[in-house]
Amino acid sequence: MVLEKYNPIWINHFEAIKREIVQVLGKHQFEIEHIGSTAVPNLDAKPIIDIDIIYNDLNDLAFIQSSLETIGYYHNGNQGIEHREVFKRNQDATHPILDSLKHHLYVCPTDSKALERHILSRNYLRKNDEARLYYQQLKYECAERANQDRKLYQLFKEQLVNKFIDDIIAKEKKECNKY
Repeated sequence: MVLEKYNPIWINHFEAIKREIVQVLGKHQFEIEHIGSTAVPNLDAKPIIDIDIIYNDLNDLAFIQSSLETIGYYHNGNQGIEHREVFKRNQDATHPILDSLKHHLYVCPTDSKALERHILSRNYLRKNDEARLYYQQLKYECAERANQDRKLYQLFKEQLVNKFIDDIIAKEKKECNKY
């Protein structure tokens, strides 16, 4: 099944992955955010933890990349999204936590539009039950149309959900600019 009922264990999974990443990043302070649907309480989701590592200085990207490589990640480019670098697990790597918990790992500068989209939409869905339920309904409609095919699901989700997420982001930006 593409989507699963919300599971609070996803927060623990994020924390376990984050601990491993923090160990290799050492004394450098980078924000590490749990993003995506698994970061929103009571939102059904694909059981894959989405994570953003956030940096301030462009020089930090090379450090993050070399650090992640020491624990079995490789840089897989931005996959068509500016200022959002994708890191994947190397198939030859073995790590008891990082290889057992499904996750997507992204590295973004603080001024990244992709990062802003991740954080604003997550925060809005966390505090707005009506939007969360509507978003969940959209995702189930996509899963049904895709007949539980993950690739088709992603395609339908991008087609149906992007406008909804754009609206959320506009509302969040408007709310943030009030202060």
